[in-house]
Amino acid sequence: MTSEDVLAPVSETEALRQQLLQAQRLSSVGELASSIAHEFNNILTTIINSAKLGSRNQNPADKQVAFERIVKAGQRAAAIAGGMLGFARKGATHRQHCDIAQLVEEVLILTDKDLSKNRVHVETKFHARPMAWVVPGHIEQILVNLILNARQAMPNGGRLKIEVRDNTETDTAEIKVSDTGLGIAPDQLRMIFEPFYTTKQPDEYGRGGTGLGLSVCRQIIEQHHGRIRVESVVGKGSAFTVKLPKRLIDDPE
Repeated sequence: MTSEDVLAPVSETEALRQQLLQAQRLSSVGELASSIAHEFNNILTTIINSAKLGSRNQNPADKQVAFERIVKAGQRAAAIAGGMLGFARKGATHRQHCDIAQLVEEVLILTDKDLSKNRVHVETKFHARPMAWVVPGHIEQILVNLILNARQAMPNGGRLKIEVRDNTETDTAEIKVSDTGLGIAPDQLRMIFEPFYTTKQPDEYGRGGTGLGLSVCRQIIEQHHGRIRVESVVGKGSAFTVKLPKRLIDDPE
């Protein structure tokens, strides 16, 4: 057996793992597509109406207001489109020095309309803005999964709270995503990170969970040498805490 024969299965396994990550990422994009399309429609309406107002009104001050609305709406559209394209495409897999709170902010741009449509109030609390060496696209994928799971756990609306901390004692960046949803039964908690296990019921269109979201989250976190912890009370909600080392031995100084 040659060295190539020994290495080939590892390479194939890694390729399959990357395909799984990409497939799960695209599944999340599909979940957000309807809300984002609706948001773009609202933005276009604002741009068209402001352009009409600016072209018809001879008052310079009114024209300036109309143009400022167009610029603001265009910037909002660009931010959403850029975030969606960056999240959807197969991103780089190398670690970068990232502001963890900024990654949260970028993901909330993508999920904002979906959450508001489902009557979910978002609260963010950045106790610090820790910098960590991570694969940014992968951390965003974790956040999108946790946020969508939280929204689905609150079918009648509720409160989503996202906190970011800098734990100087353990040299980790911590992200906590908590909801006021249905909660998870104790006998299900030990299973939720297993592939293809889901607690979600099919919706009105027959769509249910794939059971891959939390499994992928755990894979990504383990690759970052981090940990994920879940606490849940049935009828009161759940809280997922992700702990990521800010630096590994091989990271640049």
